[in-house]
Amino acid sequence: MLESHLQQITCCMGQPVAGNPTQYMMEKAFQAAGLEWRYLTLEVPPEKLADAVAGMKAMGFCGGNFTIPHKVAVLELLDDLSPAAAKMGAVNCVYQKDGKLIGENTDGKGFLESLRSLTDPADKHVVILGAGGAARAIAVEVGLAKPASLTIVNRTAGRGQELVDLLREKVGAPAELVVLDGDYELPETTDVFINATSIGLGDDEARTPIVVDSLRPGMVVADVIFNPPQTVLLRDAAARGCRTLDGLGMLVNQAVIGFRIWTGVEPSPAVMREALEEYLEI
Repeated sequence: MLESHLQQITCCMGQPVAGNPTQYMMEKAFQAAGLEWRYLTLEVPPEKLADAVAGMKAMGFCGGNFTIPHKVAVLELLDDLSPAAAKMGAVNCVYQKDGKLIGENTDGKGFLESLRSLTDPADKHVVILGAGGAARAIAVEVGLAKPASLTIVNRTAGRGQELVDLLREKVGAPAELVVLDGDYELPETTDVFINATSIGLGDDEARTPIVVDSLRPGMVVADVIFNPPQTVLLRDAAARGCRTLDGLGMLVNQAVIGFRIWTGVEPSPAVMREALEEYLEI
């Protein structure tokens, strides 16, 4: 039974995780904003997703996050999508409005906001490693920001080309594909390099497959990995004079956007960042 004094509840549906940093951030942010809200983490198997979404609407949840493996499957269960989510073909954030469930994707927006703390991708030469869910969300938002070029580097041609086609046809971005074979050497023109894969998650010795010598002073190097915050890629990049961006900013910013969508209240990014660092013990 849900506690009657709670005004609203948000949720996270997806695979089981060892704790949930987003839940910890959200609960701290609710407290700081004086909101009697709860953020619940719910394990939902794929075959029960439709039941879970129907229950979410019936119980009056204001919205929720959807993680792997539900980001694409949930699309057909929603009433509408934001323009960006429709282009990406994936959703990580859902909210209720007038009895309807609307899908949004805050991953790319959160990353772009974080990236702009160092540089605006407009008119820049951007290289993204990966073509999975995170890469897809980031590439669409970066593409909408009008870069000079956008190169997708991926091990498999099929998935990589699918993302490039999406960027060209739906976003109008000047995208091209490089199929990864060994370590990738970043072109001298590269302004921004983004690791949008899971390489390095939970492993502070994992190497991103790029030629380290192609990292150049002044280049912006970003990693979506938030744990550990300082990956091998970022350590190598900093040592070569690059400006670096860790995954904590992306995680905080996408949470800020979700909080704002659900509550209509502007949260404190500082409270969220502090909560995340406390959760990760850094």
